Amino acid sequence: MPRRLRSVEIDFVESAPLRLVFAAEVSAAPEDVYRALADDVPGWPDWFTAVTSARPTEDGAGREVRLRGGFVIHETIMAAEPGKRYAYRADRTNAPGMRALLEEWRLTPAGTGTRVRWTFAADGSAPFRFTLRLARSGMGRSFRDAVRKLDRRLTGSAA
Repeated sequence: MPRRLRSVEIDFVESAPLRLVFAAEVSAAPEDVYRALADDVPGWPDWFTAVTSARPTEDGAGREVRLRGGFVIHETIMAAEPGKRYAYRADRTNAPGMRALLEEWRLTPAGTGTRVRWTFAADGSAPFRFTLRLARSGMGRSFRDAVRKLDRRLTGSAA
């Protein structure tokens, strides 16, 4: 059963008790990456394997995301800056121990491509924070794999 989480503002991305930050470069343009993140929400499972389904809600102001392991997160879009930034806050979830979560995707030009930075800003119980710290390398690997798949999808390359 989903629980309501603490409602945080966009500055939580900098002040959260636990921040995991990952970055990678892709050859796709920032505008193309942004469209995949913000406009093609149902396409997320095609490139981010942790996501089993995603759909916009509230006329695009929110999302419902289902993750491997049976976790469901209901989110509110907090920032939508085409070609630059996409951020969302978790409002309800069935994930144990989570109290607050905000994720931000920052996009900056890098040569002819894009530097993608994902910040996972969270608060939760001590076991939740401990588990996330242990999962840092796996989350980083998942992020890098997802961004590579997304880049291949956007550029049509097989590499």
